[in-house]
Amino acid sequence: MIHLIAAIDQKGGIGKDNDLLCHISADLKRFKSLTMGHTMIMGRKTFESLPGVLPGRPHWVLTHQEDYRADSPAVTVFHSLAEVQQAMQADEDYFVIGGAAMYREFLPLAGSLYLTEIDETFPDADTFFPEWKKEEWQETARESHPADGHNKHPFSFVHYVRPFD
Repeated sequence: MIHLIAAIDQKGGIGKDNDLLCHISADLKRFKSLTMGHTMIMGRKTFESLPGVLPGRPHWVLTHQEDYRADSPAVTVFHSLAEVQQAMQADEDYFVIGGAAMYREFLPLAGSLYLTEIDETFPDADTFFPEWKKEEWQETARESHPADGHNKHPFSFVHYVRPFD
């Protein structure tokens, strides 16, 4: 199954200047826990924004730059959505981790959204999660967290599943 995982503000903002809008410690821990052992799919800019190859997870990078290479056996470079889809196994879980173009491409194919809904708006956000119709998804879990000493912003972990008829 394809899962999209993102931290979004109240207006759908996900980033600024190729970085997260804010760093929520609990969100980063949840990201690691959910993605560990699973293939992560990302665009080139998202890959380049990482602090390096994240251990324990294959990285699939989708880019239109035909000569793009990554120097790690954990990274596989693809040049089209069709190539990515051909490489997928039906019984595996895949996590799309960004950026905005990747979320747009994979949203119609996704069966699950793991969102960290940040209870604020960041007016300087320059990258946004695609618009999606909440009525097409079922909220299966919500865990709310107030701002505290570890997390500057209030947020909720929410899991949405697309019901398949």
